[in-house]
Amino acid sequence: MTDNDDHAPTGRWRHGARLAVYAGFLLAMFYLVAVARIIDIDGVRAAIAATGPAAPLVYVAASALLGAVLVPGPILAGGSGLLFGPLLGTFVTLGATVGTAVICAFLGRRAGRGSARGMLGTERADRLDAQIARRGLWAVVGQRFVPGAPDALASYTFGAFGIPLWQMAAGAFIGSAPRAFVYTALGASIGDLSAPLAYTAIAVWCVVAIIGAFAAHRGIRSWRRRDRDAKSAQP
Repeated sequence: MTDNDDHAPTGRWRHGARLAVYAGFLLAMFYLVAVARIIDIDGVRAAIAATGPAAPLVYVAASALLGAVLVPGPILAGGSGLLFGPLLGTFVTLGATVGTAVICAFLGRRAGRGSARGMLGTERADRLDAQIARRGLWAVVGQRFVPGAPDALASYTFGAFGIPLWQMAAGAFIGSAPRAFVYTALGASIGDLSAPLAYTAIAVWCVVAIIGAFAAHRGIRSWRRRDRDAKSAQP
């Protein structure tokens, strides 16, 4: 297929249809897992606890996979805190979070990369690739600070737009550390939410939310400005 074919209306329609199917599949998965709750998280947690000393590693692997099928991260992190306490649980949550990010980005890259480039067009896609090469890591870090942003869906999107896996792993590790502590600590404090640990977790969450909202606003403005500058620099 030539570049002209990719830019033709029929080519863009085809790429758009593929991305729509991809997005629809993710939304259906989100509904089944997060709303209909077809996965028994309590049963999974009990089965992992029964594995004894290997439970932390088993939980990392299982939680990474469950996160990739859009089980909400706070639920998994809270379970980690409940099972392993705030200290070990935070590291377990962080390991699972990085695993989910890599899995989602890999699948997103395989499923949606070609169509995403086709929809953008060669010039825009090349500009986006250049920006990702320079700032993709910090885009992932920034997304993790944005309050309410679903990490797994964002990771699928990052993968479709070509974020390298090493940037996903490093960005998820750096950006997810505060929230990993927050949700894990709340899970560990579930029996006494008036404990100092719970108050600390809530305070950290508020600080992260404020920083994330500010960073997202600045990042969007900066991204648009660089895109305009790149367009104006072209002959």
